[in-house]
Amino acid sequence: MATGGDNTVNSKHQNRLASERSPYLLQHATNPVDWRLYPWGEEAFEKARKEDKLIFLSVGYSTCHWCHVMERESFENEDIANVMNEHFVNIKVDREERPDVDKIYMTFVQATSGHGGWPMSVFLTPRLEPVMGGTYFPPEDHWHRPGFRSVLLRVAQQATSGGGGWPMSVWLTPELTPVFGGTYYPPVDRYYGQPGFKSLLGILSSQWKDNRQNFAESGKKSFEPQFGGFGMAPKFPQPVNFNFLFHIYSREPNSELGKKALDMCLYTLKMMAKGGIHDHVAQGFARYSTDERWHVPHFEKMLYDQAQLAVAYSAAYLATKDEFYADIVRDILLYVSRDLSDKSGGFYSAEDADSYPSHDAKSKKEGAFCVWNYDELQRLLDKPIEGSNFTISDIFCYHYDVKPQGNVNPNQDPHDELKYQNILIVLGSEEETAEKHGLDLATTRQALKEGREILFEVRQKRPRPHLDDKMLTAWNGLMISGFSKAGQALGDDSLVDRAIKAANFVKKYLYNPTAETLLRSCYKGSDGSVAQIAVPIAGFVDDYAFLIRGLLDLYEACFDPSWLEWAETLQDQQDRLFWDEEGAAYFTSPASDPSILIRLKEGEYPHDFNTFSVCCVVKIETFILAMVP
Repeated sequence: MATGGDNTVNSKHQNRLASERSPYLLQHATNPVDWRLYPWGEEAFEKARKEDKLIFLSVGYSTCHWCHVMERESFENEDIANVMNEHFVNIKVDREERPDVDKIYMTFVQATSGHGGWPMSVFLTPRLEPVMGGTYFPPEDHWHRPGFRSVLLRVAQQATSGGGGWPMSVWLTPELTPVFGGTYYPPVDRYYGQPGFKSLLGILSSQWKDNRQNFAESGKKSFEPQFGGFGMAPKFPQPVNFNFLFHIYSREPNSELGKKALDMCLYTLKMMAKGGIHDHVAQGFARYSTDERWHVPHFEKMLYDQAQLAVAYSAAYLATKDEFYADIVRDILLYVSRDLSDKSGGFYSAEDADSYPSHDAKSKKEGAFCVWNYDELQRLLDKPIEGSNFTISDIFCYHYDVKPQGNVNPNQDPHDELKYQNILIVLGSEEETAEKHGLDLATTRQALKEGREILFEVRQKRPRPHLDDKMLTAWNGLMISGFSKAGQALGDDSLVDRAIKAANFVKKYLYNPTAETLLRSCYKGSDGSVAQIAVPIAGFVDDYAFLIRGLLDLYEACFDPSWLEWAETLQDQQDRLFWDEEGAAYFTSPASDPSILIRLKEGEYPHDFNTFSVCCVVKIETFILAMVP
């Protein structure tokens, strides 16, 4: 990698991204690629217009495994960088800073290729119309997949042979479709009888609305009864589903539908907590599982997942009073408080999946920080359990399915990064482990607890994954909800106090009290202070929606009217900046940005802002009416 986990920049190459604060952009600040001065701005657009060149737009985020791979393989490659610099104007965007840019072009990539993901790689005209797009490309042709060098040269050749002039979509057409493996969509309804990109967005939006109306029924059909969750692998937590299903249960707890909704939630949450997607040693949840058993995670940990899962497990505890769910709530919030919290009160965005296996290793591996080999555990946990013939290792390895040859299915490890390694997973229960070894439950629990504590101390000495210390208003709003809901459910005022501290942080660093508007992000400075970029990014609709929701949940937890008043002020601003008077619902971005080709409305996990906003508007009005004498 070009940069270290501390987001510092070395001097081998210093392109224009060296002056940025986004951890993702700084990871590319020493690439030989001529990334333009602003990650998304007029300077780059004007250069493309003057030089009559296509724009190459690369979008990702700092904890993305395949973003790291493509940077290492292609963007650090001098020959590939020379091709990029000669034929294209290259723009790098952090999707977490600019979700509006990401959403527009990801919609295009998904529609034209049938799949999406990051890094996202899109070629644009100087008018910002997408003409071709994909995700990760290997550097060279491999296994019938075009390499990035080939893609660049073929797109550049097609651009040159097109005879100049715009739109390039006139000639940059189906000839390049095999390179990207999808269907060509021109920007407008003009060529080849295909619907244009704008029409396509309208079609997708309509389908999305229809699908939402059938969510309850489709949720039952997609539920996977063996291991829980919705759909097949890869499995994501999808906390939005839990919110909806818990709502059904709360409305009709005695109906068949209500009981089924609760059962689906509780079973899925329990299987996730027992699975490898849950970090049994250092707490928190990974972003998703690559297999159906919740065993082999994609190891990055995102703040928004911790926030929404804290709410879901709190709801599970309220519905059952089962301490199992309360323990998981505390587990999540311990991780966030310890590893994702800034001293000023804000919350960091994420921890990476990749890290160095040892302090003298030359390259990172996915999951290296979290996995264990059998011999290592035997040595670390070789402590006798008093009054028995067993060691902690015996109990621990049985309970967490640790095996001498490793417990990762080779099908889930195509690059052998997890060979002979173990990812902790609970297949049974503490009661079953105790019975198997002839121990009482208290002794078994103590042995497992001591084993986890020993491994935690060992892990703390390993090279840590990269921390994305960017602080986003939207995700901080979600985490305010997480602490508020948990504090209310568990009767723990200290958790509510942590939510208050975070809300005060947002008000101090991410809010303009004069304009009554929000900023998107702030950053951890090199001296540990809270820092901002030269031209701060204005807040998007999810910043308003998720912070408003957090403030309303905080008000319910502590009944301080100042949080309700601020939520009402922000709701007024959200309505002014994002509401569509003609078509209803909220746009993703304000109308004031000319670089946004189309203003979109639909939200997706974790950005289902229209659903959040409906709830917020109803709550605000309900609370205000309740205060009227």
